Amino acid sequence: MREELLFCPLGGSGEIGMNLNLYAYGKPENQKWIIVDVGVTFADDSIPGIDLIYPDPGFIVDKKDDVLGIILTHAHEDHIGAIAHIWPKLKCNIYATPFTAVLVREKFKEKKIDISTNLKIVQLNGTLELKPFKIEFVTLTHSILEPNGLKINTPVGTVLHTGDWKCDPNPLIGDKIDENKLKQIGDEGVLAMICDSTNVFSVGRSGSEMDVRNNMLKIFQRLNKRIIVTSFASNVARMESVFYCAEKTGRQISLVGRSMHRIFKAARECGYLKNVIEPIDPRDAKNISREKIIYLCTGSQGEPMGAMMRITNYIHPDVFIERGDSVIFSSKIIPGNEKKLFKLHNQLVKEGVEVISEENEFIHVSGHPNREDLKDMYNWVRPKSIIPVHGEHRHMIEHVKFAKEMQIPHTVKVENGDIVRFSNDEKPEVFDKAPSGRLYVDGNIAVEEDSKSIKERRNISANGILDVTILVTPKGNIHNKPILNYSGLPINNDDDYQYEIENIIEKTAKTFSLTNQNQKENVIEALKISCRKITKEFTGKKPFTNIKLIRI
Repeated sequence: MREELLFCPLGGSGEIGMNLNLYAYGKPENQKWIIVDVGVTFADDSIPGIDLIYPDPGFIVDKKDDVLGIILTHAHEDHIGAIAHIWPKLKCNIYATPFTAVLVREKFKEKKIDISTNLKIVQLNGTLELKPFKIEFVTLTHSILEPNGLKINTPVGTVLHTGDWKCDPNPLIGDKIDENKLKQIGDEGVLAMICDSTNVFSVGRSGSEMDVRNNMLKIFQRLNKRIIVTSFASNVARMESVFYCAEKTGRQISLVGRSMHRIFKAARECGYLKNVIEPIDPRDAKNISREKIIYLCTGSQGEPMGAMMRITNYIHPDVFIERGDSVIFSSKIIPGNEKKLFKLHNQLVKEGVEVISEENEFIHVSGHPNREDLKDMYNWVRPKSIIPVHGEHRHMIEHVKFAKEMQIPHTVKVENGDIVRFSNDEKPEVFDKAPSGRLYVDGNIAVEEDSKSIKERRNISANGILDVTILVTPKGNIHNKPILNYSGLPINNDDDYQYEIENIIEKTAKTFSLTNQNQKENVIEALKISCRKITKEFTGKKPFTNIKLIRI
């Protein structure tokens, strides 16, 4: 059998976030694999108690002896957030540019894992040899420092994995997108481009950070009270713009929120943000007059424990907000966050605080390519085939249509788990399916989507909980009354409810021999059914029910 090049996404195709992509080369019995990005997505309110979700890596863990390394394109959470969860199952080298490496090191430090021998730093536009792959990092522009595309050379041909990118003519930090280098890659021939689909529905261009800075300065100049700006901490160019505007308007700046301090420190460590004014501690900022201070804080998506939410609810220990102040949401409203963000906006407006967001001012630009940006990339690279990733199904289907309009010979629509085979003389095709799925971070433990703990928590969240303790005498009789504890149940009359529960327990128990240990499970199950039935009649709810039989 001949050698072949494979591509397989385990996360990030059919969804935005949770990116994990695999490449393999070799004969089927002797293939070597590389992993590109290991990201997370964030849970919504439908999964109580869960914050992070990441792709199930089981398929590649089974091949860990043939994994040559993990290559990280940039430091956004949807590309590196699962690294400390998945790496211990692989124990391979990790390759990243300096800024990404600093943040990865912090993640492992939190897990008390020494990653120093396995974390390999690649300089910007550097080259990496992981035979049979030769990988060239291509510095692009995005909404974070050091975003990279990957030119992946193989004996079959070259793949350009774009990562997240945009065309920003004035990115403020870092160089502009290297048009000449991308044209050179295109001239050499590109077998396939694996490309970002996030903004494929958005016409025109995604816009420049310089334009946001200029408009932000105009806004700052007209505001005469306290200013609070909330943004994604990872957007260092936006952070620098807030520092710039603070200095130009004669204000001091204070960073609020753990992520803001972490990213600022990481950027400084890598040689960025050297020429900005020094931020002051939020505790000291309390002594500065309202018209002379700007706070830059986390929580732009209305996160319950984010600094912005705590400030709005007047529970932040150091930052106070009052009538006449202004809050600038310098970020996109991520789909799914509208409800909680608009609630936050309404709360602020009700208190007499001016709210400025992308709805009423030009205060944010996306980090992903709009259609005109995509056209540029296609014209530079001219790939033989295109595989859209980093999008929901609707994004990727639209991206396939767009690629056909751009006269790309071959397009492949994939979803998580699809294995695509490339060759020089054939159209790339999905020829197999790898097992894929999601793992939920439940406390400190990764569990599957249908895990017992999540099912039970959903049930408790929707229906409440009933706990019944029954004391059983040596003769098999119920001693005194059952002890009831319940939460989350809309019970108006405790006495009536208790009487009915006691009555049904007594009737159910009489149909079993409580002294027979072999029947214990059957007794408990029957009591659960009876108690839930009575509770349903009383409340309309069927609670999570726990029965304890204690022999005395």
